[in-house]
Amino acid sequence: MTRQKQRRIAAASARLTPPQLGAALMVLAGILFAIINLLGQFGTMIQGIAPTRLAFWQYFIAFLISMPWVIRHGIKAMRTGAFMLHFMRVIASAIGVQLWITGLAHVPIWQAIALIMLSPFFVTLGAGVFLGEKTTLERWGAVTAGFIGGMIILAPWAEEFSPYALYPVGAAVFWALTSLLTKYMTATESAESLTVYLLLLLTPINLALALSGDTGMSNLALGFDIAGLVILVAGLLTALAQYAIAKAYSVADAAYLQPFDHLKLPLNVGFGILAFGFVPPGSMWLGSALIVGASAYLLRQESQRA
Repeated sequence: MTRQKQRRIAAASARLTPPQLGAALMVLAGILFAIINLLGQFGTMIQGIAPTRLAFWQYFIAFLISMPWVIRHGIKAMRTGAFMLHFMRVIASAIGVQLWITGLAHVPIWQAIALIMLSPFFVTLGAGVFLGEKTTLERWGAVTAGFIGGMIILAPWAEEFSPYALYPVGAAVFWALTSLLTKYMTATESAESLTVYLLLLLTPINLALALSGDTGMSNLALGFDIAGLVILVAGLLTALAQYAIAKAYSVADAAYLQPFDHLKLPLNVGFGILAFGFVPPGSMWLGSALIVGASAYLLRQESQRA
């Protein structure tokens, strides 16, 4: 990226309030993760890539891409007085990653995303209880509306879930814990430090999980085929998305950012329809309207307050 482009981006960011900048970064991360999920479902469901293998290479490649940050910032980027918090955050994230990719291998994208919508509820509750953030009526209303929208789309009362449908729910719990730890640590840790430590510590954890499965080392190789290309692109986009999320949490409250995370729903549903023909029930449109409307309302309220 040229210096001129960097100055233009910096100038555009300077015109945004912290809530607006945080929201923009969350939307960007949502777009990137929608593409990553599409690649993950294609790789595991169509190409037959083992979920543990995909998880290992995806985050190992993302870590390699993040290495220029470490080289550029030197030892400063790796200095921390909260290593155990980094470790706890990565453990929670690793469990969420494994549950999520395993779920994508067996359930349609729209169903998995609808289930992961439970995560904002856990984040908002935890932000008020553990982080001491002020959970206003607007925030609770927006999150509740998004949660109701997710339930309308999921319609658990009308469909019998397979055991694999519980995997995204478990991922929602552990990723909510990851989000809370991320917000808590931004008081002392930089976005670069949070991203690099996440990717660095995820690598040995994901490798251990990949080697402990039935595939073993024999099926861990990264080939120069369609499966290899899927993994490479997923790793690149993962590095960008993780940095965007860490930066968003450094400029805005965790509870405020959660409704914008709901925007991943229509993105993933659209990609799922285009790529796999996974068409959800008609109630999906009503649920999506609630989610997008709640996010837009909260952005307007927080921007006026700022």
